[in-house]
Amino acid sequence: MTVLAREGPWLFDRKTDLWAFGGSALLAFALLGLGMLTGVLESDTPDVVWIGCVVAVDVAHVWSTIYRVYLDGSEVRRRPLLYLGAPVGCYALAVGVHALGARFFWTALAYMAVFHFVRQQAGWVKLYARREQASTFDRRLDQLTVYAATVVPILWWHAHLPRSFHWFLEGDFVSFEVGARVTEVMVSVHWFLLAFWGARQVQRWRQGEAPSLGKVVVIVTTWLCWHVGIVALNGDFAFTVTNVLIHGIPYLVLTYRYGQARRHAAPWIARILRGGAAAFAASVVFLAFAEEMLWDRFVWHDRPSLFGEGAVLSASALAVLVPLLALPQLVHYVLDGFIWRGPTNPHL
Repeated sequence: MTVLAREGPWLFDRKTDLWAFGGSALLAFALLGLGMLTGVLESDTPDVVWIGCVVAVDVAHVWSTIYRVYLDGSEVRRRPLLYLGAPVGCYALAVGVHALGARFFWTALAYMAVFHFVRQQAGWVKLYARREQASTFDRRLDQLTVYAATVVPILWWHAHLPRSFHWFLEGDFVSFEVGARVTEVMVSVHWFLLAFWGARQVQRWRQGEAPSLGKVVVIVTTWLCWHVGIVALNGDFAFTVTNVLIHGIPYLVLTYRYGQARRHAAPWIARILRGGAAAFAASVVFLAFAEEMLWDRFVWHDRPSLFGEGAVLSASALAVLVPLLALPQLVHYVLDGFIWRGPTNPHL
Protein backbone atom coordinates (compact mmCIF):
# COMPACT_ATOMS: atom_id res chain seq x y z
CA MET A 1 0.00 0.00 0.00
CA THR A 2 1.35 3.43 -0.87
CA VAL A 3 0.39 6.96 0.14
CA LEU A 4 -0.39 8.11 -3.37
CA ALA A 5 -2.06 6.00 -6.04
CA ARG A 6 0.42 4.26 -8.34
CA GLU A 7 -1.50 4.85 -11.55
CA GLY A 8 -4.21 7.03 -13.00
CA PRO A 9 -5.02 10.71 -12.64
CA TRP A 10 -5.86 10.65 -8.91
CA LEU A 11 -3.50 11.26 -6.01
CA PHE A 12 -5.28 8.79 -3.72
CA ASP A 13 -8.37 7.55 -5.57
CA ARG A 14 -11.38 9.24 -7.15
CA LYS A 15 -13.61 9.18 -4.08
CA THR A 16 -10.91 10.25 -1.62
CA ASP A 17 -9.61 13.04 -3.83
CA LEU A 18 -13.03 14.52 -4.50
CA TRP A 19 -14.03 14.38 -0.85
CA ALA A 20 -10.70 15.77 0.40
CA PHE A 21 -10.41 18.67 -2.03
CA GLY A 22 -13.96 19.26 -3.21
CA GLY A 23 -15.66 18.23 0.02
CA SER A 24 -13.55 20.55 2.17
CA ALA A 25 -14.49 23.48 -0.08
CA LEU A 26 -18.17 22.51 -0.02
CA LEU A 27 -18.00 22.40 3.77
CA ALA A 28 -16.46 25.87 3.81
CA PHE A 29 -19.25 27.29 1.65
CA ALA A 30 -21.91 25.46 3.64
CA LEU A 31 -20.56 27.18 6.75
CA LEU A 32 -20.61 30.51 4.90
CA GLY A 33 -24.28 29.90 4.16
CA LEU A 34 -24.89 29.09 7.81
CA GLY A 35 -22.99 32.21 8.79
CA MET A 36 -25.20 34.28 6.52
CA LEU A 37 -28.35 32.82 8.06
CA THR A 38 -27.14 33.37 11.61
CA GLY A 39 -25.69 36.83 11.03
CA VAL A 40 -22.03 35.97 11.74
CA LEU A 41 -20.79 35.91 8.15
CA GLU A 42 -18.57 38.97 8.63
CA SER A 43 -18.25 38.76 12.40
CA ASP A 44 -15.89 37.01 14.80
CA THR A 45 -15.75 33.22 14.66
CA PRO A 46 -18.09 31.56 17.20
CA ASP A 47 -16.38 29.20 19.64
CA VAL A 48 -17.98 26.07 18.20
CA VAL A 49 -16.75 26.90 14.69
CA TRP A 50 -13.34 27.91 16.05
CA ILE A 51 -13.00 24.53 17.75
CA GLY A 52 -14.12 22.65 14.65
CA CYS A 53 -12.03 24.57 12.13
CA VAL A 54 -9.01 25.96 13.95
CA VAL A 55 -8.39 23.33 16.63
CA ALA A 56 -9.70 20.17 14.96
CA VAL A 57 -8.39 20.98 11.47
CA ASP A 58 -5.76 23.71 11.37
CA VAL A 59 -3.78 22.95 14.53
CA ALA A 60 -4.50 19.23 14.25
CA HIS A 61 -3.04 19.03 10.75
CA VAL A 62 0.19 20.54 12.10
CA TRP A 63 0.41 17.77 14.70
CA SER A 64 -0.35 15.09 12.10
CA THR A 65 3.22 15.55 10.84
CA ILE A 66 4.25 13.19 13.65
CA TYR A 67 2.73 10.32 11.62
CA ARG A 68 5.03 11.20 8.75
CA VAL A 69 8.15 11.54 10.91
CA TYR A 70 8.33 11.22 14.68
CA LEU A 71 6.18 8.12 15.21
CA ASP A 72 8.23 6.29 12.58
CA GLY A 73 11.52 5.33 14.17
CA SER A 74 13.15 4.09 10.97
CA GLU A 75 12.29 7.35 9.24
CA VAL A 76 13.86 9.40 12.03
CA ARG A 77 16.99 7.27 11.86
CA ARG A 78 17.13 7.76 8.10
CA ARG A 79 17.61 11.54 8.44
CA PRO A 80 18.40 12.26 12.10
CA LEU A 81 20.12 15.57 11.42
CA LEU A 82 17.03 16.97 9.72
CA TYR A 83 14.39 15.54 12.03
CA LEU A 84 16.18 16.16 15.32
CA GLY A 85 17.92 19.31 14.25
CA ALA A 86 14.77 21.03 12.97
CA PRO A 87 13.12 21.45 16.41
CA VAL A 88 16.37 22.63 18.01
CA GLY A 89 17.17 25.06 15.22
CA CYS A 90 13.60 26.37 14.97
CA TYR A 91 13.38 27.00 18.70
CA ALA A 92 16.72 28.78 18.84
CA LEU A 93 15.76 30.95 15.87
CA ALA A 94 12.30 31.65 17.31
CA VAL A 95 13.75 32.76 20.64
CA GLY A 96 16.16 35.06 18.81
CA VAL A 97 13.41 36.58 16.67
CA HIS A 98 11.11 37.03 19.67
CA ALA A 99 13.91 38.84 21.46
CA LEU A 100 13.71 41.49 18.73
CA GLY A 101 10.11 42.13 19.71
CA ALA A 102 6.86 40.21 20.04
CA ARG A 103 5.31 42.13 17.16
CA PHE A 104 8.25 41.29 14.89
CA PHE A 105 7.95 37.62 15.90
CA TRP A 106 4.27 37.42 14.92
CA THR A 107 4.86 39.25 11.67
CA ALA A 108 7.64 36.82 10.73
CA LEU A 109 5.45 33.85 11.68
CA ALA A 110 2.51 35.21 9.68
CA TYR A 111 4.60 35.48 6.51
CA MET A 112 5.99 31.98 7.04
CA ALA A 113 2.41 30.73 7.33
CA VAL A 114 1.33 32.55 4.15
CA PHE A 115 4.27 31.06 2.24
CA HIS A 116 3.39 27.60 3.56
CA PHE A 117 -0.31 27.90 2.65
CA VAL A 118 0.48 29.14 -0.86
CA ARG A 119 3.10 26.48 -1.51
CA GLN A 120 0.84 23.66 -0.35
CA GLN A 121 -1.83 24.50 -2.91
CA ALA A 122 0.83 24.79 -5.61
CA GLY A 123 2.22 21.43 -4.48
CA TRP A 124 -1.10 19.62 -4.95
CA VAL A 125 -1.41 21.09 -8.44
CA LYS A 126 2.12 20.03 -9.33
CA LEU A 127 1.41 16.46 -8.25
CA TYR A 128 -1.71 16.34 -10.39
CA ALA A 129 0.13 17.80 -13.37
CA ARG A 130 2.67 14.99 -13.16
CA ARG A 131 -0.13 12.41 -13.10
CA GLU A 132 -1.76 13.74 -16.24
CA GLN A 133 1.62 14.06 -18.00
CA ALA A 134 0.82 17.59 -19.05
CA SER A 135 2.98 19.59 -21.43
CA THR A 136 5.52 22.07 -20.08
CA PHE A 137 3.23 24.92 -21.16
CA ASP A 138 0.26 23.49 -19.25
CA ARG A 139 2.31 22.77 -16.16
CA ARG A 140 3.56 26.35 -16.10
CA LEU A 141 0.07 27.68 -16.71
CA ASP A 142 -1.27 25.55 -13.86
CA GLN A 143 1.38 26.90 -11.50
CA LEU A 144 0.89 30.49 -12.62
CA THR A 145 -2.86 30.15 -12.11
CA VAL A 146 -2.70 28.65 -8.63
CA TYR A 147 -0.13 31.27 -7.55
CA ALA A 148 -2.39 34.01 -8.89
CA ALA A 149 -5.30 32.45 -7.00
CA THR A 150 -3.40 32.76 -3.73
CA VAL A 151 -0.86 35.56 -4.03
CA VAL A 152 -3.13 38.19 -5.59
CA PRO A 153 -5.69 38.05 -2.74
CA ILE A 154 -2.82 38.35 -0.24
CA LEU A 155 -1.47 41.42 -2.07
CA TRP A 156 -4.99 42.87 -2.23
CA TRP A 157 -5.31 42.28 1.51
CA HIS A 158 -2.06 44.19 2.15
CA ALA A 159 -3.29 47.07 0.03
CA HIS A 160 -6.56 47.31 2.00
CA LEU A 161 -5.38 47.17 5.59
CA PRO A 162 -6.81 47.27 8.15
CA ARG A 163 -9.33 44.51 7.56
CA SER A 164 -11.75 43.01 10.08
CA PHE A 165 -9.61 39.87 10.29
CA HIS A 166 -5.94 39.00 10.54
CA TRP A 167 -3.69 35.99 10.12
CA PHE A 168 -2.57 35.56 13.75
CA LEU A 169 -3.16 38.87 15.49
CA GLU A 170 -4.03 42.40 14.53
CA GLY A 171 -1.23 44.23 12.76
CA ASP A 172 0.84 41.17 11.85
CA PHE A 173 0.90 42.17 8.16
CA VAL A 174 2.90 45.13 6.93
CA SER A 175 0.68 47.73 5.28
CA PHE A 176 1.70 49.43 2.06
CA GLU A 177 0.06 52.12 -0.02
CA VAL A 178 -1.21 51.00 -3.41
CA GLY A 179 -3.28 53.17 -5.69
CA ALA A 180 -6.78 52.21 -6.72
CA ARG A 181 -5.63 51.74 -10.31
CA VAL A 182 -2.93 49.25 -9.31
CA THR A 183 -5.45 47.31 -7.25
CA GLU A 184 -7.83 47.17 -10.20
CA VAL A 185 -5.05 45.88 -12.44
CA MET A 186 -4.14 43.14 -9.94
CA VAL A 187 -7.70 41.92 -9.72
CA SER A 188 -8.13 42.12 -13.51
CA VAL A 189 -5.01 40.01 -14.07
CA HIS A 190 -6.31 37.64 -11.40
CA TRP A 191 -9.57 37.08 -13.32
CA PHE A 192 -7.93 37.04 -16.75
CA LEU A 193 -5.61 34.20 -15.73
CA LEU A 194 -8.50 32.16 -14.40
CA ALA A 195 -10.49 32.68 -17.62
CA PHE A 196 -7.48 31.83 -19.79
CA TRP A 197 -6.70 28.74 -17.74
CA GLY A 198 -10.34 27.62 -17.92
CA ALA A 199 -10.43 28.09 -21.68
CA ARG A 200 -7.26 26.05 -22.01
CA GLN A 201 -8.77 23.17 -20.04
CA VAL A 202 -11.83 23.18 -22.32
CA GLN A 203 -9.56 23.21 -25.37
CA ARG A 204 -7.59 20.22 -24.05
CA TRP A 205 -10.80 18.34 -23.35
CA ARG A 206 -12.09 18.95 -26.88
CA GLN A 207 -8.77 17.74 -28.28
CA GLY A 208 -9.15 14.47 -26.38
CA GLU A 209 -6.47 15.40 -23.84
CA ALA A 210 -8.71 15.56 -20.79
CA PRO A 211 -7.19 17.54 -17.89
CA SER A 212 -7.16 15.92 -14.47
CA LEU A 213 -10.46 16.48 -12.68
CA GLY A 214 -8.67 16.52 -9.36
CA LYS A 215 -6.37 19.32 -10.51
CA VAL A 216 -9.33 21.31 -11.78
CA VAL A 217 -11.06 20.90 -8.42
CA VAL A 218 -7.97 22.07 -6.50
CA ILE A 219 -7.44 25.17 -8.63
CA VAL A 220 -11.11 26.19 -8.77
CA THR A 221 -11.74 25.67 -5.05
CA THR A 222 -8.52 27.47 -4.15
CA TRP A 223 -9.56 30.37 -6.32
CA LEU A 224 -13.06 30.55 -4.86
CA CYS A 225 -12.07 30.18 -1.22
CA TRP A 226 -9.17 32.64 -1.26
CA HIS A 227 -11.11 35.25 -3.23
CA VAL A 228 -14.31 34.97 -1.21
CA GLY A 229 -12.62 34.72 2.19
CA ILE A 230 -10.13 37.54 1.67
CA VAL A 231 -11.44 39.89 -1.01
CA ALA A 232 -15.22 39.52 -1.29
CA LEU A 233 -16.00 39.25 2.43
CA ASN A 234 -14.52 41.08 5.40
CA GLY A 235 -14.85 39.04 8.55
CA ASP A 236 -12.95 36.64 10.78
CA PHE A 237 -15.59 33.91 10.42
CA ALA A 238 -15.54 33.99 6.61
CA PHE A 239 -11.74 34.07 6.47
CA THR A 240 -11.38 31.20 8.95
CA VAL A 241 -13.72 28.72 7.27
CA THR A 242 -12.45 29.43 3.75
CA ASN A 243 -8.79 29.45 4.78
CA VAL A 244 -8.21 26.46 7.03
CA LEU A 245 -10.56 23.74 5.73
CA ILE A 246 -9.16 23.39 2.20
CA HIS A 247 -5.66 23.58 3.65
CA GLY A 248 -5.93 21.24 6.62
CA ILE A 249 -8.37 18.51 5.56
CA PRO A 250 -6.42 17.27 2.49
CA TYR A 251 -3.23 17.27 4.56
CA LEU A 252 -4.90 15.19 7.27
CA VAL A 253 -5.98 12.72 4.60
CA LEU A 254 -2.41 12.57 3.31
CA THR A 255 -0.81 11.94 6.71
CA TYR A 256 -3.46 9.37 7.63
CA ARG A 257 -2.89 7.48 4.40
CA TYR A 258 0.86 7.66 4.97
CA GLY A 259 0.41 6.29 8.48
CA GLN A 260 -1.65 3.40 7.12
CA ALA A 261 1.05 2.62 4.60
CA ARG A 262 3.80 2.60 7.25
CA ARG A 263 2.09 0.52 9.92
CA HIS A 264 4.17 -2.53 9.10
CA ALA A 265 7.42 -0.66 9.78
CA ALA A 266 6.37 1.67 12.62
CA PRO A 267 5.06 -0.04 15.78
CA TRP A 268 3.78 3.20 17.36
CA ILE A 269 1.76 4.04 14.27
CA ALA A 270 0.44 0.47 14.11
CA ARG A 271 -0.76 0.61 17.71
CA ILE A 272 -2.62 3.90 17.27
CA LEU A 273 -4.11 3.12 13.88
CA ARG A 274 -5.66 -0.12 15.09
CA GLY A 275 -8.55 2.21 15.84
CA GLY A 276 -8.61 3.45 12.25
CA ALA A 277 -9.37 7.00 11.17
CA ALA A 278 -11.18 7.76 14.43
CA ALA A 279 -8.06 6.97 16.48
CA PHE A 280 -5.91 9.04 14.13
CA ALA A 281 -8.29 12.01 14.39
CA ALA A 282 -8.60 11.70 18.16
CA SER A 283 -4.82 11.67 18.64
CA VAL A 284 -4.10 14.82 16.64
CA VAL A 285 -7.16 16.70 17.94
CA PHE A 286 -6.14 15.87 21.52
CA LEU A 287 -2.67 17.30 20.92
CA ALA A 288 -4.14 20.34 19.18
CA PHE A 289 -6.56 21.00 22.05
CA ALA A 290 -3.75 20.67 24.60
CA GLU A 291 -1.63 23.14 22.66
CA GLU A 292 -4.46 25.66 22.35
CA MET A 293 -5.22 25.32 26.05
CA LEU A 294 -1.64 26.31 26.88
CA TRP A 295 -1.80 29.22 24.43
CA ASP A 296 -5.01 30.50 25.96
CA ARG A 297 -4.14 29.99 29.62
CA PHE A 298 -0.72 31.60 29.44
CA VAL A 299 -0.67 33.90 26.39
CA TRP A 300 -4.07 34.90 24.94
CA HIS A 301 -6.56 34.64 27.82
CA ASP A 302 -9.42 34.76 25.27
CA ARG A 303 -11.51 31.70 26.19
CA PRO A 304 -11.47 31.08 29.96
CA SER A 305 -14.90 29.42 29.71
CA LEU A 306 -13.37 26.77 27.45
CA PHE A 307 -9.81 26.40 28.77
CA GLY A 308 -10.07 27.75 32.32
CA GLU A 309 -8.32 30.62 34.00
CA GLY A 310 -4.60 30.84 33.41
CA ALA A 311 -1.78 32.98 34.69
CA VAL A 312 -0.32 36.27 33.57
CA LEU A 313 3.34 35.64 32.82
CA SER A 314 6.23 38.05 32.79
CA ALA A 315 7.78 39.23 29.55
CA SER A 316 10.85 37.07 30.17
CA ALA A 317 8.72 33.97 30.70
CA LEU A 318 6.75 34.69 27.52
CA ALA A 319 10.00 35.08 25.61
CA VAL A 320 10.73 31.44 26.41
CA LEU A 321 7.19 30.04 26.27
CA VAL A 322 5.82 31.64 23.07
CA PRO A 323 8.59 30.22 20.82
CA LEU A 324 8.09 26.84 22.51
CA LEU A 325 4.34 26.82 21.85
CA ALA A 326 4.96 27.92 18.26
CA LEU A 327 7.50 25.13 17.76
CA PRO A 328 5.11 22.47 16.33
CA GLN A 329 3.99 24.98 13.72
CA LEU A 330 7.52 26.05 12.84
CA VAL A 331 8.76 22.47 12.53
CA HIS A 332 5.75 21.64 10.36
CA TYR A 333 6.56 24.55 8.04
CA VAL A 334 10.22 23.56 7.74
CA LEU A 335 9.78 19.80 7.36
CA ASP A 336 7.03 20.18 4.78
CA GLY A 337 9.68 21.41 2.38
CA PHE A 338 11.48 18.05 2.63
CA ILE A 339 9.20 15.17 3.58
CA TRP A 340 6.95 15.03 0.51
CA ARG A 341 9.61 15.21 -2.21
CA GLY A 342 9.56 11.95 -4.14
CA PRO A 343 13.25 11.56 -5.10
CA THR A 344 14.50 11.94 -1.50
CA ASN A 345 11.72 9.95 0.16
CA PRO A 346 11.72 6.33 -0.99
CA HIS A 347 8.67 5.39 1.14
CA LEU A 348 6.47 7.64 -0.96
